[in-house]
Amino acid sequence: MSTDQPPLIAHATRDLAQFGAALHFEQIPQAVVERIKLSLLDSLGCCLYGASLPWTRKVAQLAQAEGAQPVASLIGLGTKTSPALAALVNGTSGHAFELDDIHKESIIHAGSIATPVALALAQARPSHQPISGKALLTAMVAGYEIGHRVGNAATMSLFFRGFHPQGTSGTFVAAATAAHALQLTPLQFQHALGMAGSQACGLMAAQEGAMVKRFHSGRAAQSGLYAAQLAAQDFTGILDALEAPYGGYLSTYGDPPNPQRLTAGLGETWETLNVGYKPHASVTSIHSALDALAELMQTHHLTARDLTHIEIGLSPMTHVHCAWPYKAQGVTAAQMNLYYGMAVIAIDGVAFTEQFRESRLRDPMVLDLISRMSAHVDPEIKAMGAPFRHASRVTIRTQHGQQHSLRQLHRRGSPENPLAPAAVIDKFRNVVAPVISAARSEQIIAMVDHVETLSDLSPLMLLLQETVNLPAA
Repeated sequence: MSTDQPPLIAHATRDLAQFGAALHFEQIPQAVVERIKLSLLDSLGCCLYGASLPWTRKVAQLAQAEGAQPVASLIGLGTKTSPALAALVNGTSGHAFELDDIHKESIIHAGSIATPVALALAQARPSHQPISGKALLTAMVAGYEIGHRVGNAATMSLFFRGFHPQGTSGTFVAAATAAHALQLTPLQFQHALGMAGSQACGLMAAQEGAMVKRFHSGRAAQSGLYAAQLAAQDFTGILDALEAPYGGYLSTYGDPPNPQRLTAGLGETWETLNVGYKPHASVTSIHSALDALAELMQTHHLTARDLTHIEIGLSPMTHVHCAWPYKAQGVTAAQMNLYYGMAVIAIDGVAFTEQFRESRLRDPMVLDLISRMSAHVDPEIKAMGAPFRHASRVTIRTQHGQQHSLRQLHRRGSPENPLAPAAVIDKFRNVVAPVISAARSEQIIAMVDHVETLSDLSPLMLLLQETVNLPAA
């Protein structure tokens, strides 16, 4: 269908492609380099732990059955496959337990997409032309900068329409990462982005218990990598995929989109610096509520048995996203559900890997506490708009007739309330502790810490591909 309407914004796909193709390590501010290194380490921890989980292993079995040429490692699984299938499996494992990094505005976990794509293509290079650590980080920054801008421009309306940003906007993270790693020309890069838009997919209904939510990340990684590989062979995509007035990514997925966010401050405002990290193994939207409840209980020396009611005020998005009735539908649902997360914080004081075991999901104490919770859209938080969509107000009432309330505007781990680098490194240690040795963990930490000095990533990949242990059930 032809249209006489003008583009949503002129030449945005072209301009992003030119930026991505021309990006060099020396152009990247040191603060961005340090942040992408933290994201690399955080993502590797997610992939290593994720490799032990049943949903990742099912996808790995599917990939191995293809019998592809063994080029790229399945992280933590002791085997290799093609780069695209490795991206599929490792992208799934990176998003397998709600621990991956998060960019609030775009609602994308770029680490579980960019890291698998960049590493897979690094291994695909001829042995006499190894990719350096600097090249790896630069490809990831290209993916973070371009993919997050796409998500920003799509706005939260994409989510409210029922699409999962990880599987939709996340495909552009993968395409940009792969296009830079493959050293595509600006025009080939533009075609890669054009193909990524046609492969964007993922439905938010998956959050209520389906394993396929984890798979959205893997498919985004695989699809973006395919797009770049095809573009390298001069296969063509939609040159105005982002800004096309009919059938373009933003005109189709956003209602309404904000196309100016695609290129505003490009090369000057670094979206990578707006990435935060998760201290809890659950959906990011509820983290401020978890933090507020933990602080209230610590401040007033309370236990879960002291609580008669917990009321949570939320933004409209978080209310839609997470405040649905808990039904013990599976690990995915528990990690996405406000009430389950609040219950384990009240009982255990933490919401990490151990709190989301299958054996815990029907704990009578958890279910009883959930029955004493309610949530609503807080008018004050709603009026603050999208920048405060993760904010919350938690009010607790106790058996002694006391009432305590706390408003938490910024979750721990957000750019506004950041975790110190040392805390992100400790998170890596804690995440991988059930599945790899402490010695191996420290070797990975040390190697990532100076990854930009490496001329060859093979030593890092040897550490990553070794088979992980299975955690206790």
